[in-house]
Amino acid sequence: MNVNAPSETATPISRGRREVRLLGLLRAAALIAVVAGAGGSLGLMLYAGRRTPRFLLFLFVIWVLSPFVAILGTSRHSKRWPAVTRAAFYWSAIIVSLGSLAVYGGIIDLKPAGSANAFLYVAVPPASLVFMVIVVGVAALMSRRVAGA
Repeated sequence: MNVNAPSETATPISRGRREVRLLGLLRAAALIAVVAGAGGSLGLMLYAGRRTPRFLLFLFVIWVLSPFVAILGTSRHSKRWPAVTRAAFYWSAIIVSLGSLAVYGGIIDLKPAGSANAFLYVAVPPASLVFMVIVVGVAALMSRRVAGA
C-alpha cells in the first residue's frame, strides 16, 4: 500500500473535507468568473452604446450589471445551503458569466433579425436570472428530496 495514495475506503470526515475543499475552489472560480463577466459585459455594453444618450447608458449599466450584483449578493448567503445547491449555484454563476460575455461579444448570436442592437442588453439580464433561479431551485428540491429519503 502506498502511503501517498488515497485509501480505498475514505472516511466520512475525509470525504467531507474534500467536499468542502472542492466547494471552496468552485466558489472561488465562480466569483472570479462573475467579476470578469461583469467587467467584460460592462465594457462591451459601453462600447456598443458609445453613441447612446448618457442617461439611457446609465440605466443600461444598472440593468446589465444586475445579474452579477444578484449573484454576488446571493453568494454571501449561500454558505448555509446544502452542498448540491451551492454547487449548482456556483456552476450556474460561471455559466451566466461566460454566457453573457459570449452573447455580448457576438460569439453566440441570439439577436432576432431586424431587432435593435440594444435587444441583447435588454434580454440577457432577466434571462440570466431566470436561468439561475430554475437551476438553483431544482438543485434545492433535489437536495431536500435526498435529505428526506
